[in-house]
Amino acid sequence: MIRHDLPEQKWHKSSHSADEGGTCVETQPTTDGLIAIGDSKARTRGAFVFTPEAWAAFTRGIPEVRERDVR
Repeated sequence: MIRHDLPEQKWHKSSHSADEGGTCVETQPTTDGLIAIGDSKARTRGAFVFTPEAWAAFTRGIPEVRERDVR
């Protein structure tokens, strides 16, 4: 699902995003308890929303993917 018109001040930049501006993955909680994931350089496209459980499962899998890529 995609959401539009989320509050600008609620976005939180990923700690893994570069500080060079404009290329950040950002998150914010929605008023109905979901997690919105957006691209700072493409906000007009909206943000994907996930349940907290789905987002946690995704982020838990990131180290596994990185480890496979290093081998």
